Amino acid sequence: MKRAIVTGGAGLIGAGICRALATEGWEVASFDLREGPEGARHIRCDVGDEASVAAAFGTLGWEGLDLLVNNAGIAGAAARPVTELSLADWRRVLDSHLTGAFLMTRAAAPLMREGGSIINMASTRAFMSEPDTEAYSAAKGGIVALTHALAISLGPRVRVNAIAPGWISGADDLHPEDHEQHPVGRVGRAEDVAGAVLYLAGAGFMTGQVLVLDGGMTRKMIYAE
Repeated sequence: MKRAIVTGGAGLIGAGICRALATEGWEVASFDLREGPEGARHIRCDVGDEASVAAAFGTLGWEGLDLLVNNAGIAGAAARPVTELSLADWRRVLDSHLTGAFLMTRAAAPLMREGGSIINMASTRAFMSEPDTEAYSAAKGGIVALTHALAISLGPRVRVNAIAPGWISGADDLHPEDHEQHPVGRVGRAEDVAGAVLYLAGAGFMTGQVLVLDGGMTRKMIYAE
């Protein structure tokens, strides 16, 4: 049985990834401060804290690993003008996304089996922005750069890729225009991201790449008429 770690496994996207992997027969561990979905083993971990990551791997006790999905990270907590953004909030956001991906990868790399895969969760915010999102955008931009650096450093034994989702939602109260603005006609769902993870986990000739998963929004010109 193949083994996978998914960070942030209790959130919308992480839970969807855990469920999809378990359905495909993977043994899944969710690294999160909260309980993940059924079918995934819960390992309590603050991915941005070095001691917590080390303790989590000790609790896990696995001797081999086939897939690491660096999905954890807080969003929205530091959405304020850059002139009002505290250094503590800046660091908290970057630690949860970028430092967490580094710490998890550093701990997981010695366990990765030949042909293993690491998938980092970036965002279309690495390439385009709304106001007051500096910390989140910087973290996701760092994830993109970390991805191609790791692909070179860990290859050919391990492949490293990233997914850059756009709007992913589990809400059922969205407006028609929310869906209609997307070239594919709808807002993304967690299972869309999970499908991309399954694809990249088996895409043996792909490494160092960023798979944009946004319903076509980054290809759409938007100008006020």
